[in-house]
Amino acid sequence: MDAGTDAALTSLGDPTRARILSLMRASPDGRVLVGRLATELGLRQPTVSHHMKTLLADGIVSREPVGRQVWYSVAPDAADRVDALLGRPREAASVDLDRIAADLQARFGERVDADQIREVVADSHARLSATDAPLLASRTFSFAASRLDALTAASARPSDTTPSVLFVCVQNAGRSQLAAGILRHLAGDTVTVRTAGSEPTTDVRSTIVTALDEIGVSIGDEFPKPLTDEAVRAADVVITMGCGDACPIYPGTRYLDWELEDPVGKPLAAVRGIRDDINGRVRELLAELRSAEKVNTS
Repeated sequence: MDAGTDAALTSLGDPTRARILSLMRASPDGRVLVGRLATELGLRQPTVSHHMKTLLADGIVSREPVGRQVWYSVAPDAADRVDALLGRPREAASVDLDRIAADLQARFGERVDADQIREVVADSHARLSATDAPLLASRTFSFAASRLDALTAASARPSDTTPSVLFVCVQNAGRSQLAAGILRHLAGDTVTVRTAGSEPTTDVRSTIVTALDEIGVSIGDEFPKPLTDEAVRAADVVITMGCGDACPIYPGTRYLDWELEDPVGKPLAAVRGIRDDINGRVRELLAELRSAEKVNTS
């Protein structure tokens, strides 16, 4: 680690300085005045000036006198380090919901009413927006498409022999993704696999992606999705993992609750143990599904 990175870590170790930089990045033109910062932070101006001098000395901010005012902004050379430590700021996404609905109508038009497609698209966008999800347009399309798939599958279930499994955990970023990834890997297209979260976060955790990759399983383009009624209705088996009574109960659906350690905040070594526990359970589930399928088709 170089001296510049050391300085950034030291400067941002103070929560007030981190807040100063966050406000600086959020300002319309990326620059701030000490007096205005003091007002917004509820601090005395000399206190904010002290923090700003430290950030300036460490090369984190740059100083620009304009007349009698002095503006401060994130130094260009420090921008990547600030993003790495505070998180990269997200720009407001431009989402063409009409285009998304039209494209989905091309796919589902013969099976789903156009008004219902628009409703699902709008609701999917609203739910993902509430989680501050990145890639909002493409994820809105994917989430809406998965919901419409589930909607059509639920109505076709009596004649459809492909079993469907829904894995549900709290954030849809750990346990449910591990289970779904392994089941897709083992079953291919012989089982329809979906996931959801009672309180979904924005992205699948990096330790989950790594733990799956180690055993040859790709997470693909999966991302955390909110739990929806149509996903539950379309499932033959619903498996919950620490999300309590979040799932509605429907007749004809099998419900299982897997008591598993939550991988949130755990090191990779611990996540491997959770992965292996889930792997064993998924293999048993797949054997049961295949056995039931043989009985139903005999």
